[in-house]
Amino acid sequence: MNIEIKKDLELTLYGFSGMAVNKDYAGTAFKLSDQVWQKVREKRFDHKGINIWVYGSGEMVFAGVEFNSPPLQSIELEQKIILLPTYAYYRHVGPYHLISKSGKEMTSELKSQGFETTEPYIEMYGHWTADETKLETELIMAIK
Repeated sequence: MNIEIKKDLELTLYGFSGMAVNKDYAGTAFKLSDQVWQKVREKRFDHKGINIWVYGSGEMVFAGVEFNSPPLQSIELEQKIILLPTYAYYRHVGPYHLISKSGKEMTSELKSQGFETTEPYIEMYGHWTADETKLETELIMAIK
């Protein structure tokens, strides 16, 4: 596993947050993403086209997107600013159902290297392709 330790991540996201009822993180994030994209299409926001899911404390999930430029109108979306001074980065290539496995392996590898992970944990989904072996998802873990 090729994990990179990086510095100074700053993301300004727009989307919706919610509680993962019964720890259904993926189901909650999908539902929130659907709501985000409905609003983005309706308002014709200029966006980067990437789904970004942020997992926080207390079973909170945020699903959002980055805009190419700040919106000039009422957006009806939550703004979430993420600033990570130090973080671990891994690019998962393959089916989405294996992301959880990669995340667990990433956490274990970081622990073995003496790093302590903390919230938030972020998944940035690349552009869709029907070939599951080519799906790319960036995994980002805040570390202390």
